[in-house]
Amino acid sequence: MELKIKDLYKSYDHGKTYAINDVSADFTPGIYGILGPNGAGKSTMFGMLTDNLRPDKGSITADGEDIYKMGADYRAKIGYMPQQQSLYEAFTAEKFLWYMAALKGMNRKDAREQIENLLEVVNLKEERYKKLKYFSGGMKQRILLAQALLNDPEILILDEPTAGLDPKGRDDILNCLKYLREETGMTIILVSHSMDDVANYVSRIMVMNDGVLTYDDTPRNVFRHYKELEAIGLAAPQVTYLMNDLKRAGFDVNTDAITINEAKESILAALR
Repeated sequence: MELKIKDLYKSYDHGKTYAINDVSADFTPGIYGILGPNGAGKSTMFGMLTDNLRPDKGSITADGEDIYKMGADYRAKIGYMPQQQSLYEAFTAEKFLWYMAALKGMNRKDAREQIENLLEVVNLKEERYKKLKYFSGGMKQRILLAQALLNDPEILILDEPTAGLDPKGRDDILNCLKYLREETGMTIILVSHSMDDVANYVSRIMVMNDGVLTYDDTPRNVFRHYKELEAIGLAAPQVTYLMNDLKRAGFDVNTDAITINEAKESILAALR
């Protein structure tokens, strides 16, 4: 599915200050990271993409159709994972997914098949009868991801899916997203504060600041502007700083390296 936003404006004070100011972008199948400091407009953008807010001006279309006219048909095509929230702690993982499937109106046969599959996708099959109050932060995020995937959405929208997680928990979530993208071809849109999290996983980064889409490009091209990113309160991946420091110190390294493996190969080549 292609999701297209065009000339979007959204204000909460009758046009005096825009939370979203003339933003346009296209989302085709892939993984997209929306980044920005607090107050950049990310939450407002998510509110509109999930059909919970309407723009003052502009349009959002899914395969050419206005999402606000599609209504429930559009909402059935999206899966939404909120920031980590209070769960029904007395529920087991399996019972929680059954409950969410019922809220989405799924029939029991489809729900049973999907729950079995999703528990395996998020690596929680062995914990299916464990109560959520005993889950770690990473496990809670994975069960929230599973509920977002109920009903086979074509677009997956995630709000800070790795917030508060340790490195393993972050990798577990991001590897799940990478697997889903490769296996299903869905469109995945995630909001994050962490450049390190998205560097290895997204195909495109959209940087927002004061409601404006400041950058919309590949990770490699966006990270070239690491000084400009710092100026708006965002830090580039640690690899970016390392490679630029080495370059200034006289080493012939690739400052466009965005992964640890790329940096390692470049540094070894320079040392040789």
